[in-house]
Amino acid sequence: MYRYATALAGNPAETYRQIDLVSRAGGADPHQLVGLLYEEGVRALETAAWAVENKQYQIKSERITRATAILFALESGLDFTRGGDVSRTLATLYRGLRESVVAASIGQDPAPFRTAAQSLREIAEAWASVRA
Repeated sequence: MYRYATALAGNPAETYRQIDLVSRAGGADPHQLVGLLYEEGVRALETAAWAVENKQYQIKSERITRATAILFALESGLDFTRGGDVSRTLATLYRGLRESVVAASIGQDPAPFRTAAQSLREIAEAWASVRA
């Protein structure tokens, strides 16, 4: 916890973003919370791509960890009883994205992270267009 707090203290923009995220999550309904997960997942993947390009390997590692955790959370939160085929399709997509990100984590190519971010962004746009 101390290391995280210290890292935030050295980066005012990141501190603000984290505070903003926490405040938005606090008053969000389940639909909005999923939207926040998508937003954070896309951001993590885009930052991982940037980190590869800029040889910022610690940031790359942190963002990959965050993105895979978000993808896992999205998958584990699916309701297969009510969601039926849509839930099964999303589970397959999330699992595939997670596997792709993990496989790309050992390389130095930012493209797989950008591709995963774009896929997640498209799912997020579809999610935003419907209400639970």
